[in-house]
Amino acid sequence: MQFTILGLWQHMGHFARGIVIVMAVMSIVSLLILAERAIVFRSARRQSRKFASQMDELLSRGDFDGAASAKLGPEVGYLGRTIRAGLVAYRVAEEDSRDEVMESVARSLERQAQREVQSLKRGLSHLATVASTAPFVGLLGTTMGIVTAFQQMGESGSGGIGTISTGISEALVTTAFGLLVAIPAVMAYNSLQSWVDARAVDLAEASNEFLDASARALKRARAAARATAAP
Repeated sequence: MQFTILGLWQHMGHFARGIVIVMAVMSIVSLLILAERAIVFRSARRQSRKFASQMDELLSRGDFDGAASAKLGPEVGYLGRTIRAGLVAYRVAEEDSRDEVMESVARSLERQAQREVQSLKRGLSHLATVASTAPFVGLLGTTMGIVTAFQQMGESGSGGIGTISTGISEALVTTAFGLLVAIPAVMAYNSLQSWVDARAVDLAEASNEFLDASARALKRARAAARATAAP
């Protein structure tokens, strides 16, 4: 037997081949998730930065009506959707008491931020599953390869390396495939999860800044209304 990929494949049993195929599928799935999330994350961050640059001036001076009516299109990123939810809540509850307005805006921001974080996490659970199960799938192939080696030893009645080489090679190959699938998946999952955690912090900070701006805008609006109503 030649110890090449093709040579090992030709001498593998059906079970070992099945293990390798399963891990190849797991590897493809993890690579597809990584590529798809990388594209989504890059697009979402670009859209959010664009939204922040366009809305910063309006929100900083408390022009919530102008911010709510601004025509920015549907692609505003995770930040835009969160702030828009706060703007909607502010306009709906604007006539309520100050505490009710602030609570409504805070709840709306929190709900939308949670939705955005969960949307960014889409697919990461599958990547984590691949990362955690691939070594065990490889270990299963390893175990069956050792069993095959002992069967060959028993059938031949001798324990030479040539007798058990096929079973041992199956065990080593499936172990190697398990590690080759798991290590990149773990690295990809940790990287993507760290990115999502960072964006969750960004959303929390942006929500707090919006709440501060809402409080100032509400105070100015009601002071102006009292001044107008005064004789």
